[in-house]
Amino acid sequence: MNGLLIGRFQPFHLGHLDALHFALSKVDKLWVGLGSSNKSPEKNNPFSAKERKQMILDSIDDSIKKRIEIYFIPDVENHLKWIELIDTIVPKFDVIFTNDDLTKHLYSKKDIQVLSIPFTNRDVLSGTNIRDRITSDQKWEDLVPTGTKNFLSKISVKDRLQIL
Repeated sequence: MNGLLIGRFQPFHLGHLDALHFALSKVDKLWVGLGSSNKSPEKNNPFSAKERKQMILDSIDDSIKKRIEIYFIPDVENHLKWIELIDTIVPKFDVIFTNDDLTKHLYSKKDIQVLSIPFTNRDVLSGTNIRDRITSDQKWEDLVPTGTKNFLSKISVKDRLQIL
């Protein structure tokens, strides 16, 4: 059975890693969709799809890499068209993992099983919180996997976020 997990992963953090593990516990293969892949670097989307893909790959072990495929999912203004676009980008899947109510509703009409993802420490593990911590010199490194931490350090993440 194949599944789909879509997120912006701005940046890929420990909550996302838990979501990945949860989804992989339910399916054989997992398609990971990098949402907003067409967005230029901006305050809420500071990392390119290619960079986010690298963060994920740097943060997971080889056994997981064998079970996932990563796809770039651009934003479109219409949610119905977005769902149709996903179906042209991502191979067939039997279940979607999401906490977004509209996505749940639209996929449930398509006879796709919809599973909610258990949130892990949601008030702390959010991309917005992590980006804010980075720019304000607060501790953030323990909120992301080592691979993400190393990647963000390599690209001088604080400088990038302050420019945006």
